[in-house]
Amino acid sequence: MEQKEIKPLSKIRSGEKAKLVNIEAGRGLNNRLASMGLVSDVEISVVSNSHPGPFVINVKGSKVMLGRGMANKIMVSGCDNEKDNSGSGR
Repeated sequence: MEQKEIKPLSKIRSGEKAKLVNIEAGRGLNNRLASMGLVSDVEISVVSNSHPGPFVINVKGSKVMLGRGMANKIMVSGCDNEKDNSGSGR
């Protein structure tokens, strides 16, 4: 069984997906991010991770813009959902 590497969200490239593991921050930031849909085991798709420029992600169908400091505190693991969707119709 392959162990997934846990790394900051800021290290995920544009177009890649990841699963949220935990947030290494205080209660205030944890609550703020949870209100945006960033909770444990949620799938995150990185829309834009270019320097300079905003860090944009897609969470539960909504685009969210994060500061780089926030993205460094969000720990994620690789997501293997691409394998599960291989036979999806047309």
